[in-house]
Amino acid sequence: MADFVAGAAIMAGYYNERETELLRECTLCPRECHADRFNGSMGYCGIDAGLNIASVCVHKGEEPPISGDSGICNIFFRGCNLRCIYCQNHEISRPPGRPEAAGSSFEELTGKIAHILESGVGAVGFVSPSHVVPQVRVIIRALRERGLNPVFVYNTGGYDKSVILQEMSDYIDVYLPDYKYVTPAVARQLSGSQDYPETALRAIRQMYYQKGSSLRVDDKGRAGNGLLLRHLVLPGYAGESIKVLRKIADEISAGIHISLMSQYYPNSYVRDHNPLDRPLYMEEYDSVVREMERLGFRNGWIQDMDSCRNYRPDFSKEHPFT
Repeated sequence: MADFVAGAAIMAGYYNERETELLRECTLCPRECHADRFNGSMGYCGIDAGLNIASVCVHKGEEPPISGDSGICNIFFRGCNLRCIYCQNHEISRPPGRPEAAGSSFEELTGKIAHILESGVGAVGFVSPSHVVPQVRVIIRALRERGLNPVFVYNTGGYDKSVILQEMSDYIDVYLPDYKYVTPAVARQLSGSQDYPETALRAIRQMYYQKGSSLRVDDKGRAGNGLLLRHLVLPGYAGESIKVLRKIADEISAGIHISLMSQYYPNSYVRDHNPLDRPLYMEEYDSVVREMERLGFRNGWIQDMDSCRNYRPDFSKEHPFT
């Protein structure tokens, strides 16, 4: 497949002064690499100032209010500011060997998204956007200039700067962050980021400040505005998951909408990482569900234990999830 190849030089004309400043000496994410992403210095994420999109597709596997009946138009970006060793999107989140996606220019990209929206899909999701916020913003502006106003979803691993999120308040309708860990040593070992727990918590607080605990839905149950927090239970780390839930209840709100996921499956990077080299046990997941109920979480979703069979994308395909 051909890539969305609008590179840094081409995209420079679409960024405003603030976005250019952020990319010229990059401090977009908590890594603060200070890389000049217009001139070949790509920092921790390995991404320049171009589009860097791996896939644009309709995805029906998200939470019910996110996907709705028609699915969501998800935009999957290359690279990431985390290095989660168990990442299900590892084909595109880390170089090398990342497959390319369909399309060839910014205009073709926005045209493809517009075509999907005009078919009845009502939302656009930006997946792993923390290191490509300027790209997210120019896409949103271009769609609005076309007269399209879908629900925009910020689907993030949670390793975001709150000051950048403040600047996204006029762009994003629904925040969909992960909150992975509360123990720095676990965050360092599994995602290469010891400061993840405190950084993600600050980011979620900012999202909560903007949206509150409610997830506002239309008469068809589709989310139009709000915050939905995700947590993936990992094999051998049920105790960490329980700590995460307690932290959310204590410092954010037990009224927040939460998606407690059981969809973990071991990828090739964790073959020698016991206990991540095995599936999640039912008793592990059930213990976390019980704690969620005990803490008074009353809004959200749990998954079936066989959900791991449905979340194995292949980004060499035009439709990675089919």
